[in-house]
Amino acid sequence: MAGITLAQAEAQLALYLAAEAAVLAKQSYEIAGRKLTKANLAEIQQGIATWDERAKSLSANAGRGRGRTMVPAHR
Repeated sequence: MAGITLAQAEAQLALYLAAEAAVLAKQSYEIAGRKLTKANLAEIQQGIATWDERAKSLSANAGRGRGRTMVPAHR
């Protein structure tokens, strides 16, 4: 089985960022002094950190396999 691609890591990161935005837009409510939240912001933020790191790592590794061609300058 192949590993996670950069595109997959970026897609997951985008989902976590959207989830964070939704939670920050007040997806919680209070009833009789008891606050209820539909999602756990701390878990979402941990997911963002995880997928951001994976995307950065995959992006950095993508450039390593490329060869460089040096062309001498004409004098």
